Amino acid sequence: MSQRVYQSTSQGNTVARSQINNAENNPCYKESKQSLKCLSDNNYDHDACQLHFQNYRSCREFWTEVQRLRNRKGISPTMPSIEERKQIQEIYKKSGKIEV
Repeated sequence: MSQRVYQSTSQGNTVARSQINNAENNPCYKESKQSLKCLSDNNYDHDACQLHFQNYRSCREFWTEVQRLRNRKGISPTMPSIEERKQIQEIYKKSGKIEV
C-alpha cells in the first residue's frame, strides 16, 4: 500500500499532493509539466527553459487574478471548474479583460 504525501495549501487546508498535481485542480498543470520536461531534456540548464518558465509564471498570474476577482465577488470556489476556465479564457482572448 502506497503512502500518501500531503501538502498544505495557501488557504491552510491539507490535501493529498495528487489532488494538486492534476489538470482538474491546477489550471497551469500543462505549463508546469512542460517546464519540468524542458529541464530534463536540457540537462537542467535553466537558461534553455526561460520561455517555459515565463509561460508558467504568466499562467499562474492569470489564474491568481481570476481567483482574487472571484473571491472579491464572493464566488465559491475561487478556482473555476475546467468548463468555466475555458469560457474565461475565450472571453479574455476576445476582450483582453478577465471576466468572472
